[in-house]
Amino acid sequence: MLHKLSWLLLLSLWLTACSQTHETTLDNGLRVIVHEDHRSPVVVSQIWYKVGSQDEPEGLTGISHVLEHMMFKGTAKLKPNEFSRIIAENGGRENAFTSYDYTAYFQQLEKSRLPIAFELEADRMQNLVLTEAESIKEIKVVMEERRLRTEDQPEALVGEKFMNTAYEVHPYKHPVIGWMADLQSMTVKDLRDWYGRYYTPANAILVVTGDVKPKEVFALAQKHFGPVLTRPPVTTAAAAEPTQKSERRARAALPAEVPYLLLGYHTPAHVSAGRNEVAEWEPYALSILGGVLDGGQAARFERELVREKKIASSIGVEYSAVSRSPSMLLIEATPTNGHTTAELEKAIRAQIERIRNEPVSAEEMKRVKAQVVAGNVYSRDSVFYQAMQIGRLAAVGLDWRILDDYVKNLNAVTAEQVQTVARKYLVDTNLTVAILDPQPMGKDKPRRPMPRGGTHVR
Repeated sequence: MLHKLSWLLLLSLWLTACSQTHETTLDNGLRVIVHEDHRSPVVVSQIWYKVGSQDEPEGLTGISHVLEHMMFKGTAKLKPNEFSRIIAENGGRENAFTSYDYTAYFQQLEKSRLPIAFELEADRMQNLVLTEAESIKEIKVVMEERRLRTEDQPEALVGEKFMNTAYEVHPYKHPVIGWMADLQSMTVKDLRDWYGRYYTPANAILVVTGDVKPKEVFALAQKHFGPVLTRPPVTTAAAAEPTQKSERRARAALPAEVPYLLLGYHTPAHVSAGRNEVAEWEPYALSILGGVLDGGQAARFERELVREKKIASSIGVEYSAVSRSPSMLLIEATPTNGHTTAELEKAIRAQIERIRNEPVSAEEMKRVKAQVVAGNVYSRDSVFYQAMQIGRLAAVGLDWRILDDYVKNLNAVTAEQVQTVARKYLVDTNLTVAILDPQPMGKDKPRRPMPRGGTHVR
């Protein structure tokens, strides 16, 4: 009875939250989505541009991320980094992030300060000043960021090699931060062209969550963003990835302390559901599948490979159903001392084969559903995460209202459906494996400091 009541409470919380979300579109094409949450006098403002690294052509990889940096480098009204200073002086925090699918900027402030965020964001949407001097300096910052966070990190390099192997033509094969050669050849003209092409109201979504009233936010958005001239939205279609015919493998011999194993299976996301022989329920079943394998201490990987067999020191599963293109189910793992990546890979694949051949138990289904649903519902205690959920869905072309049916659709998944998606997608012809073969570290080299540049952290 208690379990049933807890489920009803979660469902009630979720549906109530969704019912407090409102949307309008300004005449210039800017979508404005507002979610009310009146528990504290806080507001989060996010602007999502529908451009990410998957829109980048060969030779310009990393330009979306570099432009994200440059958005803090001043406008006709503001000096470099003054945007961040004004937000901080008003007791707020701000940042930005770039992904394969989108670029987003956010501010979190006391609710009366929302007009400040809107004024600043609308200003740099149309009046960004891109100088050669600042561009050269910031490109160097990104190059150093790449050295420190990728080239000096063996697991990150293996991750890049994995993606470049898993995808033949789709731009997901390129790193979000870009290839070093492309960063070295990037020009201020490239940045100006990218800004002019994608940073337009018709290609953006404004998401506001917190202690606000939708009508007031819509009026404020009209005041600040309404006058911004727009251009037709740019639509880019990523090259369709050809069907994989056989297992793909990559190996990297790099200075490292421990080996590392990365496996990935091509899987559909919500954007694929309902077409191309992908059923609507499949992304939900894949989410449950991920929870069966890696969902806390009781999950199969943790229980059997880490604690019982002690063959893995760490292991995790990642699957995202929210993306502009088909996704992947990723498994990353590190073997314990005395065990090899080959042994660990064999053990992981045995677990995959088991889930393909044996239906998941009712107890496991109950545990995973409760865990996944509770995690999503309780995460909505954060106004920032509420905005993130809405923004991500809208930015990849999905209706944020699918949140309304999330609990229902997840609860509807059966053990047979979990087994079906395992049989359909977790197959060798869908698999890419990348292995880090650790080599002697050599003498320690002193860490180089990040060069001076942007103050925000990505």
